[in-house]
Amino acid sequence: MNPLSDSAAAPPSEAQLQSAWDVLQALRDAIGRALIGQSAVVDQVLIALCAAGHVLIEGVPGLGKTLLARALAACINARFARIQFTADLMPSDVTGHALYNLREERFEIRRGPVFCNFLLADEINRAPAKTQAALLEVMQEGQVTIEGQSFLLPPPFMTLATQNPIEHEGTYPLPEAQLDRFLLKIQIDYPTLAEEATLLRAITGGQVGDKLDVSQVPEVTTVEAVLELQQIAARLRLDDAVLDYAVRLTAATRTTPGFAIGAGPRGSLALVRAARAQALLNQRDFVTPDDIKSIVKPALRHRLTLAAEYEMEGAQVDEVLDDLLHRVAAPRT
Repeated sequence: MNPLSDSAAAPPSEAQLQSAWDVLQALRDAIGRALIGQSAVVDQVLIALCAAGHVLIEGVPGLGKTLLARALAACINARFARIQFTADLMPSDVTGHALYNLREERFEIRRGPVFCNFLLADEINRAPAKTQAALLEVMQEGQVTIEGQSFLLPPPFMTLATQNPIEHEGTYPLPEAQLDRFLLKIQIDYPTLAEEATLLRAITGGQVGDKLDVSQVPEVTTVEAVLELQQIAARLRLDDAVLDYAVRLTAATRTTPGFAIGAGPRGSLALVRAARAQALLNQRDFVTPDDIKSIVKPALRHRLTLAAEYEMEGAQVDEVLDDLLHRVAAPRT
């Protein structure tokens, strides 16, 4: 692919932009029927969808991580699959395997659950690194290799992985190469008191048990519309000064004392892709420095390693990123 093709692409028309905004609002409303509150988290998942990226959603159990992924899939007429990651899960359980057919006297390929449009990798950090690595090729190349034969996945393909905080029992840290494949790492926190009260009324009002219910989520769009959404986001206007700002922010993570390991060029790519999707979500046809700022933490936090002295003092990656945003000057025009 020509690396200059993106800059030469024609900007989307007003009709295309309006259609994209309508689809995004419909997705927001539909997901809101199942997931109460967490509007910032929902927006970040939609940003990843527009940017054709994958998301890692981290939070303690019971905050709606799985429900969010299932609700998004229910909104779109697409194939959805879920894998519950456990300590004994094998790579072939994820990607598929070759099976010898005695009757036909030949090998057959049994495709795994990754052959879908939306893959929910539930509690991904409960599986060992070997099984987690089965997703590397899938997420980066959009294909699976079984017995030396490559199989393309149907576009769009999006992995929505959930994980519990690393300090929880029975979890394995994700390898750096695996983390780098995620466009965004989203942190989901406890709901507000009002949101929790609304949730209790909805769940306990005549419903038996606390089963995740996405039956009320309407199907509001199609795979073709999602692909069009991604094309529109990729063609939003991006001024050279804003592009330079994204590069300077990423480069600053490599020299700041707070980080032992900074973000690589994939971090800059993630910032720009996500900022374009952020601008589309904000109903604009151009990217601003504020779009970059708003997405810095989800786009970079999982690509950074705190310096030992900062970690010993109990500092968090997001805190060092806040300081970085104050020190790196944003373009004013």
